[in-house]
Amino acid sequence: MRWPGSLQARLALGLGLGLALLWLATAWATATILRGEMNEVFDSALEETAQRILPLAVMDIIDREEQGVSQRIATLRSHEELFTYIVRDDQDRVLLRSHGTENVVFPAFDGMGFRQTATHRLYYDAALQGTITIAVAEPLSHRADVAREALTGLALPLVVVIPISLLGVLVVVRRSLRPVRRFSRALAGRGARDLSEVGNSNLPNEILPVAEAVNNLLDRLRRTLEAERNFTANAAHELRTPVAAALAQTQRLMAETPDPAVTQRAGEIETALKRLTRLSEKLMQLARAEGGRLRRDTATDLRPVLRMVVSDLEGIAGKERIDLELSDAPVLSDIDPDAFAILARNLIENALRHGTGEAPVQVILTPRRTLRVINEGSSVPPETLARLTARFERGQAKSEGSGLGLSIAKAIADGAQATLTLQSPSPGRADGFEASFQAPTGRQPN
Repeated sequence: MRWPGSLQARLALGLGLGLALLWLATAWATATILRGEMNEVFDSALEETAQRILPLAVMDIIDREEQGVSQRIATLRSHEELFTYIVRDDQDRVLLRSHGTENVVFPAFDGMGFRQTATHRLYYDAALQGTITIAVAEPLSHRADVAREALTGLALPLVVVIPISLLGVLVVVRRSLRPVRRFSRALAGRGARDLSEVGNSNLPNEILPVAEAVNNLLDRLRRTLEAERNFTANAAHELRTPVAAALAQTQRLMAETPDPAVTQRAGEIETALKRLTRLSEKLMQLARAEGGRLRRDTATDLRPVLRMVVSDLEGIAGKERIDLELSDAPVLSDIDPDAFAILARNLIENALRHGTGEAPVQVILTPRRTLRVINEGSSVPPETLARLTARFERGQAKSEGSGLGLSIAKAIADGAQATLTLQSPSPGRADGFEASFQAPTGRQPN
Protein backbone atom coordinates (compact mmCIF):
# COMPACT_ATOMS: atom_id res chain seq x y z
CA MET A 1 0.00 0.00 0.00
CA ARG A 2 1.42 3.34 -1.04
CA TRP A 3 1.20 6.04 1.62
CA PRO A 4 -0.65 9.16 0.36
CA GLY A 5 1.39 12.24 -0.47
CA SER A 6 -1.10 14.66 1.07
CA LEU A 7 -0.60 15.57 4.74
CA GLN A 8 -4.37 15.74 5.16
CA ALA A 9 -4.82 12.26 3.67
CA ARG A 10 -2.00 10.87 5.81
CA LEU A 11 -3.47 12.24 9.02
CA ALA A 12 -7.02 11.18 8.15
CA LEU A 13 -5.93 7.68 7.09
CA GLY A 14 -3.59 7.18 10.05
CA LEU A 15 -6.03 8.47 12.66
CA GLY A 16 -8.95 6.66 11.02
CA LEU A 17 -7.19 3.31 10.88
CA GLY A 18 -5.86 3.76 14.42
CA LEU A 19 -9.31 4.63 15.72
CA ALA A 20 -10.92 1.70 13.86
CA LEU A 21 -8.33 -0.74 15.22
CA LEU A 22 -8.83 0.68 18.72
CA TRP A 23 -12.60 0.19 18.48
CA LEU A 24 -12.17 -3.38 17.19
CA ALA A 25 -9.64 -4.24 19.90
CA THR A 26 -11.93 -2.77 22.54
CA ALA A 27 -14.87 -4.78 21.20
CA TRP A 28 -12.78 -7.98 21.18
CA ALA A 29 -11.57 -7.40 24.75
CA THR A 30 -15.13 -6.61 25.87
CA ALA A 31 -16.45 -9.76 24.18
CA THR A 32 -13.74 -11.88 25.85
CA ILE A 33 -14.52 -10.46 29.28
CA LEU A 34 -18.25 -10.80 28.65
CA ARG A 35 -17.85 -14.44 27.61
CA GLY A 36 -16.04 -15.22 30.87
CA GLU A 37 -18.69 -13.44 32.93
CA MET A 38 -21.49 -15.24 31.09
CA ASN A 39 -19.84 -18.60 31.73
CA GLU A 40 -19.71 -17.78 35.43
CA VAL A 41 -23.40 -16.81 35.38
CA PHE A 42 -24.40 -19.99 33.54
CA ASP A 43 -22.33 -22.16 35.89
CA SER A 44 -23.96 -20.48 38.85
CA ALA A 45 -27.36 -21.14 37.29
CA LEU A 46 -26.49 -24.83 36.83
CA GLU A 47 -25.37 -25.12 40.45
CA GLU A 48 -28.41 -23.22 41.74
CA THR A 49 -30.77 -25.41 39.70
CA ALA A 50 -29.21 -28.60 41.03
CA GLN A 51 -29.37 -27.40 44.64
CA ARG A 52 -33.03 -26.42 44.29
CA ILE A 53 -34.20 -29.58 42.51
CA LEU A 54 -32.21 -32.12 44.59
CA PRO A 55 -34.10 -31.59 47.94
CA LEU A 56 -37.45 -31.84 46.17
CA ALA A 57 -36.33 -34.95 44.31
CA VAL A 58 -35.13 -36.60 47.58
CA MET A 59 -38.48 -35.97 49.28
CA ASP A 60 -40.35 -37.37 46.27
CA ILE A 61 -38.20 -40.49 46.14
CA ILE A 62 -38.46 -41.19 49.91
CA ASP A 63 -42.24 -40.91 49.80
CA ARG A 64 -42.54 -43.53 47.05
CA GLU A 65 -44.01 -46.90 47.98
CA GLU A 66 -41.86 -48.74 45.42
CA GLN A 67 -38.17 -47.93 45.28
CA GLY A 68 -35.97 -47.85 42.15
CA VAL A 69 -38.79 -46.84 39.80
CA SER A 70 -37.84 -44.31 37.11
CA GLN A 71 -40.15 -41.34 36.73
CA ARG A 72 -40.16 -38.63 34.03
CA ILE A 73 -41.46 -35.19 35.00
CA ALA A 74 -44.31 -34.15 32.76
CA THR A 75 -44.47 -30.63 31.29
CA LEU A 76 -47.46 -28.35 31.32
CA ARG A 77 -46.78 -27.00 27.81
CA SER A 78 -44.26 -27.50 25.03
CA HIS A 79 -41.10 -25.40 25.37
CA GLU A 80 -37.38 -25.49 24.69
CA GLU A 81 -35.65 -27.05 27.66
CA LEU A 82 -32.20 -25.47 28.04
CA PHE A 83 -31.51 -27.08 31.44
CA THR A 84 -32.11 -30.84 31.71
CA TYR A 85 -31.48 -32.98 34.77
CA ILE A 86 -31.41 -36.57 35.88
CA VAL A 87 -31.53 -38.10 39.41
CA ARG A 88 -29.88 -41.48 40.08
CA ASP A 89 -29.37 -43.73 43.07
CA ASP A 90 -26.11 -45.28 44.17
CA GLN A 91 -26.77 -48.24 41.84
CA ASP A 92 -26.88 -45.81 38.87
CA ARG A 93 -30.60 -46.37 38.40
CA VAL A 94 -32.49 -43.36 37.06
CA LEU A 95 -35.09 -42.31 39.58
CA LEU A 96 -36.21 -38.98 38.15
CA ARG A 97 -35.59 -37.05 34.96
CA SER A 98 -36.83 -33.96 33.13
CA HIS A 99 -39.09 -34.53 30.16
CA GLY A 100 -36.41 -33.83 27.50
CA THR A 101 -33.58 -35.78 29.10
CA GLU A 102 -31.47 -38.30 27.17
CA ASN A 103 -29.38 -40.70 29.27
CA VAL A 104 -26.44 -40.53 26.87
CA VAL A 105 -25.91 -36.86 27.71
CA PHE A 106 -25.18 -37.65 31.38
CA PRO A 107 -22.00 -39.62 32.18
CA ALA A 108 -21.91 -41.69 35.36
CA PHE A 109 -21.46 -39.82 38.66
CA ASP A 110 -17.82 -39.59 39.72
CA GLY A 111 -17.94 -36.74 42.20
CA MET A 112 -19.62 -33.43 42.84
CA GLY A 113 -18.77 -30.39 40.75
CA PHE A 114 -18.62 -29.32 37.12
CA ARG A 115 -17.84 -31.48 34.14
CA GLN A 116 -17.86 -30.76 30.43
CA THR A 117 -18.38 -33.04 27.48
CA ALA A 118 -18.15 -32.32 23.80
CA THR A 119 -21.75 -31.10 23.75
CA HIS A 120 -22.79 -30.14 27.29
CA ARG A 121 -21.72 -28.42 30.48
CA LEU A 122 -22.83 -30.40 33.57
CA TYR A 123 -23.00 -29.95 37.36
CA TYR A 124 -23.18 -32.93 39.76
CA ASP A 125 -24.42 -32.91 43.34
CA ALA A 126 -25.34 -35.60 45.87
CA ALA A 127 -27.54 -36.11 48.95
CA LEU A 128 -28.12 -38.77 51.63
CA GLN A 129 -24.42 -39.59 51.85
CA GLY A 130 -24.13 -40.01 48.11
CA THR A 131 -26.98 -42.48 47.68
CA ILE A 132 -28.92 -40.02 45.53
CA THR A 133 -27.17 -37.90 42.91
CA ILE A 134 -28.32 -35.26 40.47
CA ALA A 135 -26.78 -34.03 37.23
CA VAL A 136 -27.94 -30.83 35.52
CA ALA A 137 -26.82 -30.26 31.92
CA GLU A 138 -26.80 -27.23 29.63
CA PRO A 139 -25.99 -27.49 25.89
CA LEU A 140 -22.75 -25.74 24.91
CA SER A 141 -24.54 -24.55 21.77
CA HIS A 142 -26.78 -22.41 24.00
CA ARG A 143 -23.79 -20.65 25.49
CA ALA A 144 -22.30 -20.21 21.99
CA ASP A 145 -25.58 -18.71 20.74
CA VAL A 146 -25.72 -16.28 23.65
CA ALA A 147 -22.06 -15.30 23.14
CA ARG A 148 -22.65 -14.82 19.40
CA GLU A 149 -25.67 -12.63 20.04
CA ALA A 150 -23.69 -10.57 22.55
CA LEU A 151 -20.81 -10.19 20.08
CA THR A 152 -23.24 -9.21 17.35
CA GLY A 153 -24.74 -6.66 19.70
CA LEU A 154 -21.27 -5.20 20.19
CA ALA A 155 -20.28 -5.35 16.52
CA LEU A 156 -23.42 -3.89 14.97
CA PRO A 157 -22.99 -0.47 16.63
CA LEU A 158 -19.39 -0.44 15.41
CA VAL A 159 -20.63 -0.71 11.83
CA VAL A 160 -22.20 2.70 12.38
CA VAL A 161 -19.74 4.14 14.91
CA ILE A 162 -16.55 3.46 12.90
CA PRO A 163 -17.70 5.19 9.66
CA ILE A 164 -19.02 8.12 11.69
CA SER A 165 -15.71 8.29 13.56
CA LEU A 166 -13.75 8.19 10.31
CA LEU A 167 -15.92 10.95 8.88
CA GLY A 168 -15.45 12.96 12.06
CA VAL A 169 -11.67 12.50 11.86
CA LEU A 170 -11.69 13.62 8.23
CA VAL A 171 -13.77 16.70 9.03
CA VAL A 172 -11.59 17.67 12.01
CA VAL A 173 -8.36 17.13 10.06
CA ARG A 174 -9.70 19.05 7.07
CA ARG A 175 -10.81 21.99 9.20
CA SER A 176 -7.54 21.97 11.14
CA LEU A 177 -5.45 22.00 7.96
CA ARG A 178 -7.55 24.64 6.20
CA PRO A 179 -4.96 27.40 6.87
CA VAL A 180 -2.20 25.10 5.58
CA ARG A 181 -4.14 24.39 2.37
CA ARG A 182 -4.82 28.11 1.94
CA PHE A 183 -1.10 28.82 2.36
CA SER A 184 -0.24 26.07 -0.14
CA ARG A 185 -2.73 27.40 -2.73
CA ALA A 186 -1.38 30.92 -2.27
CA LEU A 187 2.12 29.70 -3.10
CA ALA A 188 1.08 27.43 -5.97
CA GLY A 189 -1.29 29.96 -7.58
CA ARG A 190 1.03 32.93 -7.78
CA GLY A 191 2.99 33.76 -10.88
CA ALA A 192 6.73 33.50 -11.29
CA ARG A 193 7.08 37.28 -10.88
CA ASP A 194 4.89 37.61 -7.80
CA LEU A 195 7.21 38.00 -4.82
CA SER A 196 4.70 39.59 -2.46
CA GLU A 197 4.32 38.29 1.09
CA VAL A 198 2.18 35.21 1.60
CA GLY A 199 -0.46 35.46 4.33
CA ASN A 200 0.28 33.22 7.33
CA SER A 201 -2.70 33.92 9.59
CA ASN A 202 -4.10 31.00 11.64
CA LEU A 203 -1.30 28.67 10.59
CA PRO A 204 -0.36 25.94 13.10
CA ASN A 205 2.73 26.58 15.19
CA GLU A 206 4.55 23.76 13.38
CA ILE A 207 4.03 25.41 9.95
CA LEU A 208 4.41 29.05 11.02
CA PRO A 209 8.25 29.01 10.94
CA VAL A 210 8.11 27.65 7.38
CA ALA A 211 5.76 30.47 6.31
CA GLU A 212 7.96 33.08 7.97
CA ALA A 213 11.06 31.65 6.29
CA VAL A 214 9.32 31.68 2.89
CA ASN A 215 8.20 35.29 3.36
CA ASN A 216 11.69 36.32 4.44
CA LEU A 217 13.14 34.63 1.37
CA LEU A 218 10.59 36.29 -0.92
CA ASP A 219 11.38 39.66 0.66
CA ARG A 220 15.11 39.21 0.08
CA LEU A 221 14.51 38.12 -3.52
CA ARG A 222 12.19 41.07 -4.13
CA ARG A 223 14.72 43.57 -2.79
CA THR A 224 17.51 41.97 -4.82
CA LEU A 225 15.52 41.99 -8.06
CA GLU A 226 14.28 45.53 -7.48
CA ALA A 227 17.84 46.71 -6.91
CA GLU A 228 18.93 44.96 -10.11
CA ARG A 229 16.03 46.40 -12.14
CA ASN A 230 16.52 49.88 -10.73
CA PHE A 231 20.21 49.78 -11.54
CA THR A 232 19.53 48.57 -15.09
CA ALA A 233 16.82 51.14 -15.73
CA ASN A 234 18.71 54.02 -14.12
CA ALA A 235 21.95 53.16 -15.87
CA ALA A 236 20.24 52.87 -19.25
CA HIS A 237 18.30 56.09 -18.68
CA GLU A 238 21.32 58.03 -17.54
CA LEU A 239 23.32 56.82 -20.53
CA ARG A 240 20.85 58.21 -23.06
CA THR A 241 21.70 61.89 -22.59
CA PRO A 242 25.51 61.67 -22.66
CA VAL A 243 25.43 59.12 -25.48
CA ALA A 244 23.09 61.36 -27.50
CA ALA A 245 25.35 64.35 -26.86
CA ALA A 246 28.44 62.37 -27.86
CA LEU A 247 26.68 61.16 -31.00
CA ALA A 248 25.71 64.69 -31.94
CA GLN A 249 29.28 65.93 -31.42
CA THR A 250 30.63 63.07 -33.50
CA GLN A 251 28.24 63.78 -36.37
CA ARG A 252 29.15 67.48 -36.20
CA LEU A 253 32.83 66.56 -36.30
CA MET A 254 32.21 64.42 -39.37
CA ALA A 255 30.44 67.31 -41.08
CA GLU A 256 33.10 69.91 -40.26
CA THR A 257 36.40 68.05 -40.71
CA PRO A 258 38.03 67.95 -44.15
CA ASP A 259 40.41 65.14 -43.14
CA PRO A 260 39.23 61.75 -44.52
CA ALA A 261 41.05 59.84 -41.77
CA VAL A 262 39.27 61.81 -39.07
CA THR A 263 36.00 61.34 -40.89
CA GLN A 264 36.55 57.56 -40.99
CA ARG A 265 37.48 57.44 -37.30
CA ALA A 266 34.45 59.59 -36.41
CA GLY A 267 32.26 57.23 -38.43
CA GLU A 268 33.49 54.29 -36.37
CA ILE A 269 32.74 56.24 -33.18
CA GLU A 270 29.26 57.04 -34.52
CA THR A 271 28.61 53.35 -35.15
CA ALA A 272 29.73 52.43 -31.63
CA LEU A 273 27.58 55.17 -30.10
CA LYS A 274 24.54 54.03 -32.08
CA ARG A 275 25.15 50.48 -30.84
CA LEU A 276 25.39 51.82 -27.29
CA THR A 277 22.11 53.71 -27.81
CA ARG A 278 20.37 50.54 -28.95
CA LEU A 279 21.82 48.65 -26.01
CA SER A 280 20.56 51.23 -23.52
CA GLU A 281 17.10 51.03 -25.11
CA LYS A 282 17.16 47.23 -24.83
CA LEU A 283 18.23 47.44 -21.20
CA MET A 284 15.33 49.78 -20.47
CA GLN A 285 12.98 47.35 -22.22
CA LEU A 286 14.41 44.50 -20.16
CA ALA A 287 13.84 46.46 -16.95
CA ARG A 288 10.26 47.13 -18.11
CA ALA A 289 9.76 43.43 -18.87
CA GLU A 290 11.10 42.24 -15.52
CA GLY A 291 9.31 44.81 -13.42
CA GLY A 292 5.88 46.36 -13.31
CA ARG A 293 2.53 44.84 -14.14
CA LEU A 294 2.29 43.05 -17.48
CA ARG A 295 -1.41 42.14 -17.28
CA ARG A 296 -4.44 44.43 -17.18
CA ASP A 297 -7.88 44.05 -15.66
CA THR A 298 -9.57 44.28 -19.07
CA ALA A 299 -8.78 42.69 -22.43
CA THR A 300 -7.85 44.82 -25.45
CA ASP A 301 -7.49 44.14 -29.17
CA LEU A 302 -3.88 43.32 -30.08
CA ARG A 303 -4.25 44.02 -33.82
CA PRO A 304 -3.81 47.83 -33.68
CA VAL A 305 -0.71 47.43 -31.48
CA LEU A 306 0.88 44.95 -33.87
CA ARG A 307 -0.07 47.04 -36.89
CA MET A 308 1.63 50.09 -35.36
CA VAL A 309 4.81 48.13 -34.54
CA VAL A 310 5.01 46.69 -38.06
CA SER A 311 4.39 50.11 -39.62
CA ASP A 312 7.25 51.61 -37.61
CA LEU A 313 9.64 48.81 -38.59
CA GLU A 314 8.58 49.01 -42.24
CA GLY A 315 9.73 52.63 -42.24
CA ILE A 316 13.20 51.42 -41.21
CA ALA A 317 13.58 48.08 -43.03
CA GLY A 318 11.23 48.64 -45.98
CA LYS A 319 7.68 47.47 -46.65
CA GLU A 320 8.87 44.55 -48.77
CA ARG A 321 10.71 43.06 -45.78
CA ILE A 322 7.61 42.33 -43.65
CA ASP A 323 4.51 40.33 -44.61
CA LEU A 324 1.76 41.05 -42.04
CA GLU A 325 -1.26 38.75 -41.69
CA LEU A 326 -3.94 39.78 -39.18
CA SER A 327 -7.13 38.09 -38.07
CA ASP A 328 -10.38 39.61 -39.30
CA ALA A 329 -11.92 39.26 -35.83
CA PRO A 330 -10.62 41.14 -32.78
CA VAL A 331 -7.80 39.36 -30.95
CA LEU A 332 -8.49 40.09 -27.29
CA SER A 333 -5.95 39.64 -24.49
CA ASP A 334 -5.33 41.22 -21.10
CA ILE A 335 -1.58 41.58 -21.68
CA ASP A 336 -0.40 45.17 -21.31
CA PRO A 337 -0.33 46.74 -24.83
CA ASP A 338 3.07 48.38 -24.21
CA ALA A 339 4.54 45.06 -23.12
CA PHE A 340 3.06 43.33 -26.18
CA ALA A 341 4.50 46.05 -28.42
CA ILE A 342 7.97 45.56 -26.90
CA LEU A 343 7.73 41.79 -27.34
CA ALA A 344 6.48 41.99 -30.93
CA ARG A 345 9.12 44.58 -31.89
CA ASN A 346 11.95 42.45 -30.49
CA LEU A 347 10.72 39.29 -32.22
CA ILE A 348 10.35 41.05 -35.57
CA GLU A 349 13.70 42.87 -35.24
CA ASN A 350 15.34 39.54 -34.43
CA ALA A 351 13.79 37.99 -37.55
CA LEU A 352 14.83 40.93 -39.76
CA ARG A 353 18.36 40.93 -38.41
CA HIS A 354 19.02 37.20 -38.63
CA GLY A 355 16.82 36.20 -41.57
CA THR A 356 18.34 35.42 -44.94
CA GLY A 357 17.03 35.09 -48.47
CA GLU A 358 14.63 37.17 -50.47
CA ALA A 359 11.44 36.02 -48.68
CA PRO A 360 10.02 38.62 -46.27
CA VAL A 361 9.55 38.00 -42.58
CA GLN A 362 6.09 36.59 -41.93
CA VAL A 363 4.19 38.15 -39.02
CA ILE A 364 0.94 36.32 -38.27
CA LEU A 365 -1.61 37.05 -35.52
CA THR A 366 -4.24 34.30 -35.27
CA PRO A 367 -7.73 34.55 -33.73
CA ARG A 368 -6.47 32.30 -30.90
CA ARG A 369 -4.07 35.06 -29.73
CA THR A 370 -0.97 33.40 -31.22
CA LEU A 371 1.71 35.68 -32.65
CA ARG A 372 3.99 33.87 -35.14
CA VAL A 373 7.14 35.47 -36.52
CA ILE A 374 8.84 33.39 -39.23
CA ASN A 375 12.03 34.10 -41.14
CA GLU A 376 14.17 32.19 -43.61
CA GLY A 377 17.63 30.99 -42.70
CA SER A 378 19.66 27.95 -41.86
CA SER A 379 18.41 25.72 -39.08
CA VAL A 380 19.58 26.46 -35.56
CA PRO A 381 21.05 23.46 -33.68
CA PRO A 382 18.95 22.32 -30.68
CA GLU A 383 21.69 23.11 -28.17
CA THR A 384 21.95 26.67 -29.52
CA LEU A 385 18.18 27.04 -29.69
CA ALA A 386 17.92 26.27 -25.99
CA ARG A 387 20.30 29.17 -25.15
CA LEU A 388 18.79 31.86 -27.35
CA THR A 389 16.61 33.36 -24.61
CA ALA A 390 19.63 33.91 -22.34
CA ARG A 391 20.91 37.47 -22.02
CA PHE A 392 23.52 38.58 -24.56
CA GLU A 393 23.21 35.26 -26.42
CA ARG A 394 23.51 35.78 -30.20
CA GLY A 395 23.79 32.15 -31.31
CA GLN A 396 25.68 31.70 -34.57
CA ALA A 397 24.59 35.00 -36.10
CA LYS A 398 27.25 37.37 -37.41
CA SER A 399 24.99 40.41 -37.76
CA GLU A 400 24.95 43.26 -35.30
CA GLY A 401 22.74 42.92 -32.27
CA SER A 402 22.71 43.21 -28.51
CA GLY A 403 21.71 39.62 -27.77
CA LEU A 404 18.83 40.86 -25.61
CA GLY A 405 15.84 40.72 -27.98
CA LEU A 406 14.71 37.14 -27.29
CA SER A 407 15.64 37.51 -23.61
CA ILE A 408 13.29 40.51 -23.34
CA ALA A 409 10.53 38.60 -25.14
CA LYS A 410 11.00 35.62 -22.81
CA ALA A 411 10.89 37.89 -19.73
CA ILE A 412 7.61 39.46 -20.92
CA ALA A 413 6.10 36.04 -21.65
CA ASP A 414 7.05 34.74 -18.20
CA GLY A 415 5.83 37.88 -16.44
CA ALA A 416 2.47 37.73 -18.26
CA GLN A 417 2.03 33.98 -17.53
CA ALA A 418 2.17 33.32 -21.29
CA THR A 419 4.36 31.03 -23.42
CA LEU A 420 7.10 31.77 -25.93
CA THR A 421 8.20 28.90 -28.17
CA LEU A 422 11.24 28.91 -30.46
CA GLN A 423 11.40 26.38 -33.29
CA SER A 424 14.00 25.65 -35.95
CA PRO A 425 13.41 24.55 -38.59
CA SER A 426 10.08 26.31 -38.86
CA PRO A 427 7.10 23.86 -38.80
CA GLY A 428 6.32 22.67 -42.31
CA ARG A 429 9.69 23.79 -43.68
CA ALA A 430 13.12 22.29 -44.12
CA ASP A 431 14.87 25.30 -42.57
CA GLY A 432 14.08 28.71 -41.11
CA PHE A 433 13.26 29.97 -37.64
CA GLU A 434 9.91 30.63 -35.94
CA ALA A 435 9.10 32.42 -32.68
CA SER A 436 5.56 31.73 -31.44
CA PHE A 437 3.99 33.73 -28.61
CA GLN A 438 0.70 32.57 -27.06
CA ALA A 439 -0.88 35.65 -25.47
CA PRO A 440 -2.92 35.21 -22.28
CA THR A 441 -6.57 36.06 -21.87
CA GLY A 442 -8.90 36.73 -18.91
CA ARG A 443 -8.13 38.43 -15.63
CA GLN A 444 -4.71 38.41 -14.05
CA PRO A 445 -4.51 35.68 -11.38
CA ASN A 446 -4.01 36.82 -7.82
